[in-house]
Amino acid sequence: MEENKMGVMPVNKLIINMSLPMIISMLVQALYNIVDSVFVAMVNQESLTAVSLSFPAQNLMIGFATGTAVGVNALISRALGEKNGERANKIAENGVFLALLSSIAFFLFGVFGSRLFISSQTSVQYIIDEGTKYLQVCCGASFGIFFEIMYERLLQSTGRTFYTMITQGVGAIINIILDPVFIFVFKMGVRGAAIATVIGQIIAFILAVYFNRRKNPDLHLDFKKFKPSGRFIGEIYKIGVPSILMVAIGSVMTYFMNKILIAYTLGKELSVNVFGAFFKLNSFICMPIFGLNNGVIPIIAYNYGAMKKHRMIKTIKLSVVYAEAFSIIGAILFFALPKVLLGFFSATPEMLRIGIPALKIISVSFLFAGANIALSGVFQSFGKSIFSMISSFIRQLVVLIPVAYVLARYGLSIGNDNLVWWSYSIADFAASVVSITCFVVLYKRIIKPIRNDQTE
Repeated sequence: MEENKMGVMPVNKLIINMSLPMIISMLVQALYNIVDSVFVAMVNQESLTAVSLSFPAQNLMIGFATGTAVGVNALISRALGEKNGERANKIAENGVFLALLSSIAFFLFGVFGSRLFISSQTSVQYIIDEGTKYLQVCCGASFGIFFEIMYERLLQSTGRTFYTMITQGVGAIINIILDPVFIFVFKMGVRGAAIATVIGQIIAFILAVYFNRRKNPDLHLDFKKFKPSGRFIGEIYKIGVPSILMVAIGSVMTYFMNKILIAYTLGKELSVNVFGAFFKLNSFICMPIFGLNNGVIPIIAYNYGAMKKHRMIKTIKLSVVYAEAFSIIGAILFFALPKVLLGFFSATPEMLRIGIPALKIISVSFLFAGANIALSGVFQSFGKSIFSMISSFIRQLVVLIPVAYVLARYGLSIGNDNLVWWSYSIADFAASVVSITCFVVLYKRIIKPIRNDQTE
């Protein structure tokens, strides 16, 4: 096998080459997430609440897709670094098989569990009905997102991130175009937004399959003779399960945060809308960092497989610097332009009263978030996603939810809704301490023992 560009191209140029297409596609992804909610908010604020309450389950679905794909991505890149093409192909085939099983599981949840999930968070019947419609469509057609993400990661694992930019971009643009058509022209409301979403995902999946067959010569998938491999599935989930659990933890956090806001703030459902708007806006900052990670993970994994220590270290340093730069931009935007940002969601004066101070307070948390996300990608590159999971668990469940509960109840007693939002900065600071500690452990155990090399 010829040397892949991940082993020879100058590191800074390589990061830009690998990550820039992913950053662009993630920004488009974030745009269509926001546009989805913007159009739904035009129907009424209750519809926005329905989508916000659906988010934990929808996020969990995406977490299963991306977590499994992270394991596949890292293992394929490492196998290619070791010049083991046959192993890379087997890992890819088993990854596609796992995507199929996961989509079936979420189809069943969508059919039988959607109403119970929404009704456990609110007693408002309109919100329950609309949220159920939204989840049933998103989960019922979940094969689109599962196969889209898996086949995109196959392209990423071989360094072909340009094609994933096309697949995600096309899917997102189709979603944006179809949103107003289904929501307003066909008068389908929240269900129309969900239909537009899954159509975009299915078309992106079809494109990703095409690019893998035509533009990805490093992988050759043959399902005629395919048999599931317990060994490969175990290796995939050894890396992927911590990533899945990280998202699951995030979904649990969002679920309980919604319940806390409804029960212990003066704004109740409006506070949930502010929280939902924050998540959508936050994706504009975090999605590019995740895009950076998606480009960096195969670089580190490949050079780890090739034992090129200098390239690994340089990649890690630059990824943290770039991630923090995105975070600082986010902090400035949230602090300086909260009214403008909330205006995208047809915010009422009462929502602005709650949301403007909320976004300003939450902006502080961005100062810690960039490094946390970047180090999470580093852990995944070395197959140590357990470190990411530990950091995420401490941030979102050990710190964030208990602190939010205490601050919300105290804020309610003194008539101050703003206190609850400080829980984010406190939690992100705690996660930074944990992530840095975990990286020191990883460096001493894995990176430092590798002999020095002179590669650039």
